[in-house]
Amino acid sequence: MNAPITLALSKGRIFEETLPLLAAAGIEVAEDPEKSRKLILATSRPDVRVVLVRASDVPTYVEQGGADLGVAGLDILIEHGGAGLYQPLDLGIARCRMSVATRADFDYAAAVKQGSRIRVATKYTQIARQHFADKGVHVDLIKLYGSMELAPLTGLAEAIVDLVSTGSTLRANHLVEVERILEVSSRLVVNQAALKLKRETIRGVIDAFAQATSKAVP
Repeated sequence: MNAPITLALSKGRIFEETLPLLAAAGIEVAEDPEKSRKLILATSRPDVRVVLVRASDVPTYVEQGGADLGVAGLDILIEHGGAGLYQPLDLGIARCRMSVATRADFDYAAAVKQGSRIRVATKYTQIARQHFADKGVHVDLIKLYGSMELAPLTGLAEAIVDLVSTGSTLRANHLVEVERILEVSSRLVVNQAALKLKRETIRGVIDAFAQATSKAVP
């Protein structure tokens, strides 16, 4: 009952954009994860600590009790399934979009209209499968974990499904965004058992995050 609450974060953009929300809750992370080899970071509050995990592992840590709370993108949560997770807040951070992209010389609209079977490379197989199923398009999904842009350039696939922020990486590789699937931002997720056992502390963090998020909305 007196154990500190554990917040799971991933390094990079989500970590950086979560810091102001933590500050609003009176929580300062003691070390910079980019300069430290530690995976568990103390904070200015003895009842809160941060664990650094891979972005795709955040929902698993929270669901299985390795962390009490976490911050994860909507894309990760959809792929994970979200079972057993309480998702009280869309934090509105790490915004981007999930899109379909192809080579500029590929007639995506014609392929979709004709009902052609196309090959799609992605690491977001659940999102891609549901999207094309909803459109009635037959696809062969090829799961990749990185350098997605290479797939159309090498003939591995006709299209990719991936996160897009500015689109500069697509343009640099002569790809074009042909369809937007969904808007993505990061959510606060909470272990349901922890919410009961550590309710006062966790509720305080949730409320502080909610207040900071509402102020950030234009």
